[in-house]
Amino acid sequence: MPIIQSIDVCAPAVPLDRVTSFSTRTVSTRHYGLVKVRSTDGVEGLGFCYVGSAAGELLTAAVEQLLAPVLIGRDSYAVEGLWQAMYDEALLQGRAGTVMRALSILDIALWDLNARTHGVPLHKYLGANELDSVPAYASGGYYLEGKTPAKLGEEMASYVEKGFRAVKMKGGRLSPQEEEQRVRAAREAVGADIELMIDMNNGWRDLTQALQHVRRFEQYDPYFIEEPFSPDDVDNHARLAQATRIPVATGEIGYGRWYHKQVLDQRAASILQSDAAVCGGITEWRKIASTAASYGVVMCPHWFHDLHAPLVAATPNARYVEYFWDDQVLNFRRLVDRQLEHREGRVVLHQEPGLGFAFDEREVAKFGKWRRVG
Repeated sequence: MPIIQSIDVCAPAVPLDRVTSFSTRTVSTRHYGLVKVRSTDGVEGLGFCYVGSAAGELLTAAVEQLLAPVLIGRDSYAVEGLWQAMYDEALLQGRAGTVMRALSILDIALWDLNARTHGVPLHKYLGANELDSVPAYASGGYYLEGKTPAKLGEEMASYVEKGFRAVKMKGGRLSPQEEEQRVRAAREAVGADIELMIDMNNGWRDLTQALQHVRRFEQYDPYFIEEPFSPDDVDNHARLAQATRIPVATGEIGYGRWYHKQVLDQRAASILQSDAAVCGGITEWRKIASTAASYGVVMCPHWFHDLHAPLVAATPNARYVEYFWDDQVLNFRRLVDRQLEHREGRVVLHQEPGLGFAFDEREVAKFGKWRRVG
Protein backbone atom coordinates (compact mmCIF):
# COMPACT_ATOMS: atom_id res chain seq x y z
CA MET A 1 0.00 0.00 0.00
CA PRO A 2 1.75 3.22 -1.17
CA ILE A 3 1.63 5.91 1.53
CA ILE A 4 2.44 9.54 0.65
CA GLN A 5 5.73 10.23 2.40
CA SER A 6 6.86 13.64 1.13
CA ILE A 7 6.01 16.41 -1.31
CA ASP A 8 8.52 18.67 -3.06
CA VAL A 9 7.42 21.95 -4.58
CA CYS A 10 9.19 24.47 -6.81
CA ALA A 11 8.12 27.64 -8.63
CA PRO A 12 10.64 28.23 -11.45
CA ALA A 13 10.45 31.51 -13.36
CA VAL A 14 11.64 30.87 -16.92
CA PRO A 15 12.34 33.93 -19.15
CA LEU A 16 11.17 33.85 -22.75
CA ASP A 17 13.84 34.33 -25.39
CA ARG A 18 11.68 37.00 -26.99
CA VAL A 19 8.92 39.13 -25.50
CA THR A 20 5.62 37.75 -26.82
CA SER A 21 2.10 39.20 -26.93
CA PHE A 22 -1.46 38.05 -27.38
CA SER A 23 -4.73 39.98 -27.29
CA THR A 24 -4.58 41.65 -23.87
CA ARG A 25 -1.22 40.68 -22.38
CA THR A 26 2.50 40.76 -23.08
CA VAL A 27 4.74 38.12 -21.51
CA SER A 28 8.49 38.14 -20.88
CA THR A 29 8.72 35.42 -18.18
CA ARG A 30 6.61 32.38 -17.37
CA HIS A 31 6.16 31.18 -13.78
CA TYR A 32 5.47 27.48 -13.38
CA GLY A 33 4.49 25.34 -10.42
CA LEU A 34 6.11 21.91 -10.05
CA VAL A 35 5.50 19.18 -7.49
CA LYS A 36 6.91 15.72 -6.82
CA VAL A 37 4.85 13.42 -4.61
CA ARG A 38 6.88 10.52 -3.18
CA SER A 39 5.46 7.34 -1.66
CA THR A 40 6.87 4.97 0.94
CA ASP A 41 7.47 2.56 -1.97
CA GLY A 42 10.07 4.98 -3.30
CA VAL A 43 8.04 6.00 -6.36
CA GLU A 44 7.58 9.66 -7.38
CA GLY A 45 4.70 11.21 -9.28
CA LEU A 46 4.97 14.57 -11.06
CA GLY A 47 2.56 17.47 -11.34
CA PHE A 48 2.97 20.87 -12.99
CA CYS A 49 1.09 23.97 -14.10
CA TYR A 50 1.50 27.45 -15.49
CA VAL A 51 0.98 30.00 -12.71
CA GLY A 52 1.23 33.16 -14.82
CA SER A 53 3.74 35.86 -15.67
CA ALA A 54 4.38 36.69 -11.98
CA ALA A 55 3.91 35.50 -8.40
CA GLY A 56 4.79 31.84 -8.72
CA GLU A 57 5.53 31.69 -5.01
CA LEU A 58 1.79 31.95 -4.32
CA LEU A 59 1.52 28.37 -5.53
CA THR A 60 4.42 27.28 -3.32
CA ALA A 61 2.66 28.71 -0.27
CA ALA A 62 -0.60 26.98 -1.20
CA VAL A 63 1.14 23.61 -1.46
CA GLU A 64 3.30 23.97 1.64
CA GLN A 65 0.86 25.61 4.02
CA LEU A 66 -2.52 24.38 2.86
CA LEU A 67 -2.62 21.23 0.75
CA ALA A 68 0.47 19.09 1.38
CA PRO A 69 -0.42 18.56 5.06
CA VAL A 70 -3.72 17.03 3.88
CA LEU A 71 -1.88 14.41 1.83
CA ILE A 72 1.14 13.39 3.93
CA GLY A 73 0.62 9.97 5.49
CA ARG A 74 -2.40 9.10 3.31
CA ASP A 75 -2.86 6.21 0.88
CA SER A 76 -2.12 7.47 -2.64
CA TYR A 77 -4.85 5.27 -4.13
CA ALA A 78 -7.55 7.28 -2.35
CA VAL A 79 -7.53 9.82 -5.17
CA GLU A 80 -11.18 10.83 -5.02
CA GLY A 81 -11.13 11.16 -1.24
CA LEU A 82 -7.89 13.13 -1.29
CA TRP A 83 -9.28 15.48 -3.95
CA GLN A 84 -12.31 16.18 -1.76
CA ALA A 85 -10.15 16.65 1.33
CA MET A 86 -7.95 19.21 -0.46
CA TYR A 87 -10.97 20.99 -1.89
CA ASP A 88 -12.61 21.21 1.54
CA GLU A 89 -9.39 22.49 3.10
CA ALA A 90 -9.05 25.22 0.46
CA LEU A 91 -12.71 26.25 0.46
CA LEU A 92 -12.03 29.68 1.97
CA GLN A 93 -8.66 30.42 0.35
CA GLY A 94 -9.59 29.77 -3.22
CA ARG A 95 -11.88 27.54 -5.23
CA ALA A 96 -10.21 29.02 -8.33
CA GLY A 97 -6.96 30.69 -9.29
CA THR A 98 -3.57 29.70 -7.90
CA VAL A 99 -4.90 27.59 -5.03
CA MET A 100 -6.95 25.46 -7.42
CA ARG A 101 -3.90 25.12 -9.66
CA ALA A 102 -1.95 23.87 -6.65
CA LEU A 103 -4.70 21.33 -5.96
CA SER A 104 -4.68 20.37 -9.65
CA ILE A 105 -0.99 19.57 -9.85
CA LEU A 106 -1.05 17.53 -6.64
CA ASP A 107 -3.94 15.52 -8.08
CA ILE A 108 -2.01 15.06 -11.34
CA ALA A 109 0.99 13.84 -9.34
CA LEU A 110 -1.17 11.27 -7.54
CA TRP A 111 -2.40 9.80 -10.83
CA ASP A 112 1.16 9.77 -12.17
CA LEU A 113 2.44 8.17 -8.95
CA ASN A 114 -0.17 5.42 -9.04
CA ALA A 115 0.41 4.67 -12.74
CA ARG A 116 4.17 4.47 -12.13
CA THR A 117 3.57 2.23 -9.12
CA HIS A 118 1.80 -0.21 -11.46
CA GLY A 119 4.39 0.23 -14.21
CA VAL A 120 1.94 1.30 -16.93
CA PRO A 121 1.64 4.47 -19.05
CA LEU A 122 -0.89 6.99 -17.78
CA HIS A 123 -3.19 6.66 -20.79
CA LYS A 124 -3.46 2.91 -20.22
CA TYR A 125 -3.89 3.32 -16.47
CA LEU A 126 -6.83 5.65 -17.18
CA GLY A 127 -8.36 3.25 -19.70
CA ALA A 128 -7.10 3.97 -23.20
CA ASN A 129 -9.17 4.84 -26.23
CA GLU A 130 -6.02 5.42 -28.32
CA LEU A 131 -2.91 3.34 -27.63
CA ASP A 132 -0.14 4.84 -29.73
CA SER A 133 -0.84 8.45 -30.77
CA VAL A 134 -3.45 11.22 -30.69
CA PRO A 135 -4.41 14.00 -33.15
CA ALA A 136 -2.77 17.36 -32.54
CA TYR A 137 -2.95 20.92 -33.80
CA ALA A 138 0.09 23.15 -34.02
CA SER A 139 -0.32 26.22 -31.82
CA GLY A 140 1.37 29.53 -32.56
CA GLY A 141 0.64 32.73 -34.43
CA TYR A 142 1.56 35.06 -31.57
CA TYR A 143 2.11 38.79 -31.93
CA LEU A 144 5.79 39.69 -32.23
CA GLU A 145 7.37 43.02 -33.13
CA GLY A 146 7.66 43.31 -36.89
CA LYS A 147 5.50 40.25 -37.60
CA THR A 148 3.39 41.04 -40.67
CA PRO A 149 0.37 39.05 -41.88
CA ALA A 150 2.63 37.55 -44.55
CA LYS A 151 5.07 36.33 -41.90
CA LEU A 152 2.18 34.94 -39.90
CA GLY A 153 1.07 33.02 -42.98
CA GLU A 154 4.58 31.64 -43.44
CA GLU A 155 4.57 30.43 -39.84
CA MET A 156 1.22 28.69 -40.23
CA ALA A 157 2.35 27.09 -43.49
CA SER A 158 5.50 25.80 -41.79
CA TYR A 159 3.35 23.74 -39.41
CA VAL A 160 1.49 22.21 -42.33
CA GLU A 161 4.85 21.32 -43.89
CA LYS A 162 5.66 19.49 -40.63
CA GLY A 163 2.58 17.33 -41.16
CA PHE A 164 -0.08 19.08 -39.07
CA ARG A 165 -3.60 19.16 -40.50
CA ALA A 166 -4.80 21.76 -38.00
CA VAL A 167 -3.17 25.02 -36.84
CA LYS A 168 -3.99 27.83 -34.43
CA MET A 169 -3.19 31.53 -34.47
CA LYS A 170 -3.77 34.39 -32.04
CA GLY A 171 -6.33 37.14 -32.59
CA GLY A 172 -8.17 39.97 -30.89
CA ARG A 173 -5.37 42.49 -30.39
CA LEU A 174 -5.87 44.71 -33.44
CA SER A 175 -8.75 46.33 -35.33
CA PRO A 176 -11.29 44.18 -37.19
CA GLN A 177 -9.72 45.19 -40.51
CA GLU A 178 -6.19 44.33 -39.37
CA GLU A 179 -7.30 41.04 -37.86
CA GLU A 180 -9.05 40.05 -41.05
CA GLN A 181 -5.80 40.61 -42.93
CA ARG A 182 -4.06 38.22 -40.56
CA VAL A 183 -6.77 35.55 -40.84
CA ARG A 184 -6.84 35.88 -44.63
CA ALA A 185 -3.06 35.49 -44.80
CA ALA A 186 -3.18 32.40 -42.59
CA ARG A 187 -5.99 30.77 -44.59
CA GLU A 188 -4.34 31.48 -47.94
CA ALA A 189 -1.04 30.11 -46.65
CA VAL A 190 -2.40 26.82 -45.29
CA GLY A 191 -5.08 26.16 -47.88
CA ALA A 192 -8.74 25.26 -47.62
CA ASP A 193 -8.29 21.71 -46.28
CA ILE A 194 -6.43 22.63 -43.08
CA GLU A 195 -8.42 23.38 -39.94
CA LEU A 196 -7.63 26.91 -38.74
CA MET A 197 -8.35 27.98 -35.16
CA ILE A 198 -8.28 31.57 -33.82
CA ASP A 199 -7.57 32.27 -30.13
CA MET A 200 -8.82 35.60 -28.75
CA ASN A 201 -7.49 35.13 -25.18
CA ASN A 202 -10.48 36.97 -23.65
CA GLY A 203 -9.83 39.93 -25.94
CA TRP A 204 -13.39 41.19 -26.56
CA ARG A 205 -15.55 43.11 -24.10
CA ASP A 206 -19.02 42.98 -25.66
CA LEU A 207 -21.03 41.19 -28.32
CA THR A 208 -20.96 44.11 -30.76
CA GLN A 209 -17.16 44.20 -30.73
CA ALA A 210 -17.05 40.44 -31.21
CA LEU A 211 -19.43 40.50 -34.16
CA GLN A 212 -17.40 43.22 -35.89
CA HIS A 213 -14.58 40.68 -36.05
CA VAL A 214 -16.48 37.44 -36.42
CA ARG A 215 -18.53 38.58 -39.41
CA ARG A 216 -15.24 39.18 -41.21
CA PHE A 217 -13.80 35.81 -40.16
CA GLU A 218 -16.71 33.59 -41.22
CA GLN A 219 -15.69 33.54 -44.89
CA TYR A 220 -12.36 31.93 -43.89
CA ASP A 221 -14.15 29.00 -42.21
CA PRO A 222 -12.33 28.76 -38.85
CA TYR A 223 -12.68 25.51 -36.92
CA PHE A 224 -13.33 27.57 -33.77
CA ILE A 225 -13.14 30.96 -32.12
CA GLU A 226 -11.44 30.52 -28.75
CA GLU A 227 -12.08 32.44 -25.53
CA PRO A 228 -13.77 35.47 -27.11
CA PHE A 229 -14.73 37.03 -23.74
CA SER A 230 -13.74 36.88 -20.09
CA PRO A 231 -14.18 33.30 -18.86
CA ASP A 232 -16.78 34.53 -16.36
CA ASP A 233 -18.91 36.14 -19.10
CA VAL A 234 -20.78 32.97 -19.97
CA ASP A 235 -23.82 34.92 -21.22
CA ASN A 236 -21.90 36.62 -24.02
CA HIS A 237 -20.27 33.34 -25.01
CA ALA A 238 -23.78 31.95 -25.41
CA ARG A 239 -25.00 34.97 -27.39
CA LEU A 240 -22.03 34.78 -29.74
CA ALA A 241 -22.49 31.03 -30.20
CA GLN A 242 -26.05 31.71 -31.35
CA ALA A 243 -25.03 34.60 -33.62
CA THR A 244 -22.29 32.93 -35.68
CA ARG A 245 -21.78 29.66 -37.52
CA ILE A 246 -18.19 29.48 -36.21
CA PRO A 247 -18.02 27.08 -33.23
CA VAL A 248 -17.12 28.76 -29.93
CA ALA A 249 -14.47 27.14 -27.72
CA THR A 250 -13.72 28.06 -24.13
CA GLY A 251 -12.94 26.67 -20.69
CA GLU A 252 -9.15 26.83 -20.42
CA ILE A 253 -9.34 29.06 -17.30
CA GLY A 254 -12.50 27.38 -16.06
CA TYR A 255 -12.45 25.82 -12.61
CA GLY A 256 -14.41 22.81 -11.50
CA ARG A 257 -17.29 20.80 -12.90
CA TRP A 258 -19.89 23.38 -11.86
CA TYR A 259 -18.52 26.19 -14.02
CA HIS A 260 -18.27 23.89 -17.01
CA LYS A 261 -21.82 22.63 -16.52
CA GLN A 262 -23.02 26.24 -16.61
CA VAL A 263 -21.23 26.68 -19.96
CA LEU A 264 -22.84 23.49 -21.26
CA ASP A 265 -26.33 24.31 -19.94
CA GLN A 266 -26.25 27.73 -21.60
CA ARG A 267 -24.89 26.30 -24.87
CA ALA A 268 -22.05 28.78 -24.60
CA ALA A 269 -19.51 26.50 -26.30
CA SER A 270 -19.46 23.46 -28.55
CA ILE A 271 -15.82 22.75 -27.69
CA LEU A 272 -14.42 22.69 -24.13
CA GLN A 273 -10.72 23.43 -23.64
CA SER A 274 -10.59 22.46 -19.98
CA ASP A 275 -7.01 22.30 -18.67
CA ALA A 276 -6.32 19.56 -16.12
CA ALA A 277 -3.59 21.72 -14.55
CA VAL A 278 -6.16 24.47 -13.94
CA CYS A 279 -9.63 22.99 -13.49
CA GLY A 280 -8.94 20.61 -10.59
CA GLY A 281 -6.52 18.00 -11.88
CA ILE A 282 -7.11 14.78 -13.76
CA THR A 283 -9.85 13.77 -11.33
CA GLU A 284 -11.97 16.82 -12.12
CA TRP A 285 -11.04 16.93 -15.81
CA ARG A 286 -12.46 13.44 -16.30
CA LYS A 287 -15.75 14.46 -14.70
CA ILE A 288 -15.94 17.50 -16.99
CA ALA A 289 -15.16 15.40 -20.07
CA SER A 290 -17.81 12.82 -19.17
CA THR A 291 -20.41 15.53 -18.66
CA ALA A 292 -19.45 17.17 -21.97
CA ALA A 293 -19.92 13.84 -23.73
CA SER A 294 -23.54 13.70 -22.59
CA TYR A 295 -24.07 17.13 -24.21
CA GLY A 296 -22.37 16.09 -27.44
CA VAL A 297 -19.50 18.50 -26.78
CA VAL A 298 -15.89 17.90 -27.84
CA MET A 299 -12.84 18.24 -25.56
CA CYS A 300 -9.74 19.96 -26.97
CA PRO A 301 -7.66 20.61 -23.83
CA HIS A 302 -5.54 23.72 -23.49
CA TRP A 303 -1.72 23.91 -23.23
CA PHE A 304 0.74 21.25 -21.87
CA HIS A 305 0.71 18.49 -24.46
CA ASP A 306 2.91 16.49 -22.06
CA LEU A 307 -0.07 16.24 -19.72
CA HIS A 308 -3.03 16.27 -22.08
CA ALA A 309 -1.88 13.76 -24.68
CA PRO A 310 -2.57 10.79 -22.35
CA LEU A 311 -5.88 12.34 -21.28
CA VAL A 312 -7.03 12.77 -24.87
CA ALA A 313 -5.92 9.17 -25.52
CA ALA A 314 -8.22 8.00 -22.70
CA THR A 315 -11.25 10.16 -23.63
CA PRO A 316 -13.53 9.18 -26.54
CA ASN A 317 -15.00 12.69 -26.93
CA ALA A 318 -11.57 14.39 -27.01
CA ARG A 319 -10.40 15.40 -30.48
CA TYR A 320 -7.13 17.35 -30.36
CA VAL A 321 -4.05 17.98 -28.25
CA GLU A 322 -2.65 21.50 -28.45
CA TYR A 323 0.99 21.05 -29.50
CA PHE A 324 3.89 23.51 -29.29
CA TRP A 325 6.70 22.21 -31.44
CA ASP A 326 9.49 24.35 -29.89
CA ASP A 327 10.27 26.03 -26.53
CA GLN A 328 9.76 29.66 -27.56
CA VAL A 329 6.24 30.03 -26.15
CA LEU A 330 5.82 26.90 -24.04
CA ASN A 331 9.25 27.17 -22.45
CA PHE A 332 8.18 24.57 -19.88
CA ARG A 333 9.69 22.18 -22.42
CA ARG A 334 13.09 23.17 -21.03
CA LEU A 335 12.17 21.74 -17.63
CA VAL A 336 11.52 18.12 -18.70
CA ASP A 337 14.02 15.48 -19.74
CA ARG A 338 12.06 13.95 -22.61
CA GLN A 339 9.88 15.50 -25.29
CA LEU A 340 6.76 14.10 -26.92
CA GLU A 341 7.33 13.62 -30.63
CA HIS A 342 4.86 14.33 -33.40
CA ARG A 343 4.36 12.39 -36.59
CA GLU A 344 2.02 13.28 -39.45
CA GLY A 345 -0.05 15.61 -37.30
CA ARG A 346 -0.28 13.23 -34.33
CA VAL A 347 1.51 13.25 -30.98
CA VAL A 348 3.21 9.93 -30.27
CA LEU A 349 2.39 8.75 -26.74
CA HIS A 350 5.05 7.78 -24.23
CA GLN A 351 4.94 4.06 -23.41
CA GLU A 352 6.96 4.32 -20.20
CA PRO A 353 5.13 4.25 -16.82
CA GLY A 354 3.04 7.25 -15.79
CA LEU A 355 3.58 10.46 -17.72
CA GLY A 356 6.74 8.94 -19.18
CA PHE A 357 9.25 11.66 -18.32
CA ALA A 358 10.99 13.36 -15.40
CA PHE A 359 11.93 16.94 -14.62
CA ASP A 360 15.34 17.98 -15.93
CA GLU A 361 16.80 18.85 -12.56
CA ARG A 362 19.75 20.79 -13.97
CA GLU A 363 17.39 23.07 -15.88
CA VAL A 364 14.95 23.44 -12.98
CA ALA A 365 17.83 24.50 -10.71
CA LYS A 366 18.58 27.44 -13.03
CA PHE A 367 15.16 28.96 -12.42
CA GLY A 368 13.92 27.83 -9.00
CA LYS A 369 14.59 25.86 -5.83
CA TRP A 370 12.86 22.79 -4.46
CA ARG A 371 11.31 22.84 -0.98
CA ARG A 372 10.12 19.70 0.81
CA VAL A 373 7.14 18.98 3.03
CA GLY A 374 7.20 15.73 5.02
